[in-house]
Amino acid sequence: MSFFVSLCTWACQNIHGVVCLVFLLCVDFCSSGTSGGERKLMPTIEEDLGRRSSLYGLLMPVMSLFVPGLEKGKGMYLMFIKSEAKTPGGIVARPVLTSYYKSSYFKERPYNPYTNYTSPNETVLCPDSYQSMYSQLLCGLCQNKEVLRVGAVFASGFIRAIRFLEKHWSLLCNDIRTGTINPQITDTSVREAVMKILKPDPKLADLIQTECSKSSWQGIITRLWPNTKYVDVIVTGTMSQYIPTLDYYSNGLPLVCTMYASSECYFGVNLNPLCKPSEVSYTLIPTMCYFEFLPVNRSNGVNDTLHTPRSLNEKEQQELVELVDVKLGQEYELVVTTYAGKNKQTPSSFLQFFFSYHQGSKF
Repeated sequence: MSFFVSLCTWACQNIHGVVCLVFLLCVDFCSSGTSGGERKLMPTIEEDLGRRSSLYGLLMPVMSLFVPGLEKGKGMYLMFIKSEAKTPGGIVARPVLTSYYKSSYFKERPYNPYTNYTSPNETVLCPDSYQSMYSQLLCGLCQNKEVLRVGAVFASGFIRAIRFLEKHWSLLCNDIRTGTINPQITDTSVREAVMKILKPDPKLADLIQTECSKSSWQGIITRLWPNTKYVDVIVTGTMSQYIPTLDYYSNGLPLVCTMYASSECYFGVNLNPLCKPSEVSYTLIPTMCYFEFLPVNRSNGVNDTLHTPRSLNEKEQQELVELVDVKLGQEYELVVTTYAGKNKQTPSSFLQFFFSYHQGSKF
């Protein structure tokens, strides 16, 4: 595995053409970056996207156990792509979620009531962040009665969308009133996709104007999307600072963290999604990657919950514990070896083992 990574790194830097493409779909940026401040490159293969897609497929069936009827409406999930680059060898380098959104697993996904979003693919794949945000919010407002869940990947991203709405609601309101799209939206594919949804609706425009004109935006989510059951965002770790703001905008709707993932790979799902953010735990899916665990001794100076992803030294590798050997209540640093060849990497997480759940380990 380590040889494979070395080979991929060398190939990305030196080979122009076919040899590297036999192995790699692309290389992904690790969002947290290295200790030197530079983003880390990680290999991605086609099968990785399939595994991520399969984990996404588990989320809504779990949610439907706690919130019935979700298949009868839509999700207003705000999704965005980011810029990409190429290595000297010509291999595409881009963020993990951008790879997924640009793949056939997302663009050509079969109809599924659990992945029925208000945002057309064209609005998600628009490279202009302003046009993407504007058009996704416009589509979400047009379908406000159908929306049963709202969210984004991170809490910060969803709050950014609410702040965007605060600034641009009058333009969005005018588009809904007239059934036309603001001329600032110049992407042809986006305009065409939105026009399939947008129809003149003065009554809805009046509602939006009335609610957004009020001095307080407390509960604005439930005021504009009255059937919303929960907010689906990551609010653990550093994102926990946004919980009070989300509670304010949502009138205290449940804040749901459905999955556990990192740039290296996706790990597991939350089988009790309506729990409090401070009580979130995840059940690891052993087919996502090869899991190992490094026992953490807080008295030895390891006391922060966030750190830079890194490789293990020889001594640490000898101390690794297999998934079947983790002990109740013990804290561990998660170590993964991915199918794409990232060998024994720590994806910035400390976990505490709670218990086994039908042969799945919960942390």
